[in-house]
Amino acid sequence: MSHIKIPYEDLKKVNEPYFDEFILRSTNVIKSGWYVLGSEVSNFELEFSKVNDSIYCLGVASGLDALILGLQVFNFPKYSEVLVPSNTYIASVLAIIKAGLKPILVEPDPYTFNITLDGIKKMYTKDCVAILPVHLYGRLCPMEEIMDFAEEKGLKVIEDCAQSHFSSINGVKAGNFGDIGAFSFYPTKNLGALGDAGAIVCKDIEIFNKLKALRNYGSEKKYFNKYLGINSRLDEIQACFLSVKLKDYQSVIIHKRKLAKIYLENLKDIASIQLPLKANENHVWHIFNIIVDNRDKLKEFLLLNGIATEIHYPITPIQQEGYQGLFKGVNTPISMNIHNKTLSLPISICHSIEEIRYVCEVIIKYFKKKSLDVL
Repeated sequence: MSHIKIPYEDLKKVNEPYFDEFILRSTNVIKSGWYVLGSEVSNFELEFSKVNDSIYCLGVASGLDALILGLQVFNFPKYSEVLVPSNTYIASVLAIIKAGLKPILVEPDPYTFNITLDGIKKMYTKDCVAILPVHLYGRLCPMEEIMDFAEEKGLKVIEDCAQSHFSSINGVKAGNFGDIGAFSFYPTKNLGALGDAGAIVCKDIEIFNKLKALRNYGSEKKYFNKYLGINSRLDEIQACFLSVKLKDYQSVIIHKRKLAKIYLENLKDIASIQLPLKANENHVWHIFNIIVDNRDKLKEFLLLNGIATEIHYPITPIQQEGYQGLFKGVNTPISMNIHNKTLSLPISICHSIEEIRYVCEVIIKYFKKKSLDVL
């Protein structure tokens, strides 16, 4: 294996510009003597809600917990159905199961990779109580249409915004369409912590207050537990790291859009590659994925040329070993095709324009070589 010249992600390099401020802010937390649900968490909640145009924000331990709590807060009848994409990361499905509900898989659009209103209508039944749209790769689902349908059918909407921080449609940002917006701040996200972290946004004060209790053992008053809650509190130190990085969120998105533009312009004439559709809404390019036959051969060729890639994701939820028996008789051919052919190219704040141009050159070289081999 050749030496990696261009890693898929380099978290040390991503966070290096903030090291001095991280050390200062975290030292202040240590010296404060207040380590759980203190001023750093409450300050970040206010800062994030302001930047995201949200009314309420609540810090939790992870994006998975944000989804679970966002479902549990509504007290749906056990095993009620929740519509969710068939090609999502497993956390979206797991959250539904952990909340005591039944995931109903909705096939995505094969070009945007997000669920559509038509797909939702096909899988909707009278037992459905909620829709869990997942804004994959940084592109928003068609939320205006989805919200109209949800209102018509009396469904709750819990948005999985783990990959879509600050993306928008017609000025409305991710998480603000539905009843709940669930965010992950896993280190690789466009806004990433230095460990696990998450947040929930919502519009309703009663829902917010209940979520606030649920994340803290179901307690509104210390030692008095009104609900069956869990321990899912955003850490003070992770909150201070996120506050430091939040100030730069626009520069991260602007840079990633520049890199995406290079891919779109340089690879557009390769017929064997399905590129992401140009987005009408404000796509934030958490992931730049292409669809290509014999994906693993291209991945290997790139690695031989010093370029690391990722696969989001290698297998579908219905193929996961731990989920066998949950989806008997369910077929998801569109999802299967995506998972078999998707390849994620480097697109990080740590990558330079020159590096992404080099990635394009190597991909073009691969397909030229492939065509010559055929001849």
